[in-house]
Amino acid sequence: MDEFLRACQSAVLDNEAKVLAGQMGVPHVSLLQRANPDNDAHHLTIEHLFGILLHTGDMRPLAALADQFGFDLVRKEAPEPQALTASMMHVGKEIADLTLAVHSALDDGRVTQIEKQAIRKEIDHVRHELNVMEQSVKVA
Repeated sequence: MDEFLRACQSAVLDNEAKVLAGQMGVPHVSLLQRANPDNDAHHLTIEHLFGILLHTGDMRPLAALADQFGFDLVRKEAPEPQALTASMMHVGKEIADLTLAVHSALDDGRVTQIEKQAIRKEIDHVRHELNVMEQSVKVA
């Protein structure tokens, strides 16, 4: 917990606390007090944390929180959008490829490690194309 609180304080101190406080709509001194992990009288709220992340783009607090629970924080890259019709065709093709891989694997009544790997690869392709479609819908 201490690493998370220190990361919150660092995010405030390293990103012009006065300007940040103004953007968040809180008094400068109050933000500094709340971000200080050694101050037992004041604590950051989830709204404060959200404001820090939003206005600074400093993800150290979020990364420290994720690390505390055994996760890594990785930025998600949005795929390039396509025309919806093209995106739909790509999704359909990948679903067809996945269907063929599963049927092929089931032909002999058992699924080998190589077949499992091929199926997982096709699942990844479907996921990718669905992500492209989602991005395409956002910009359509």
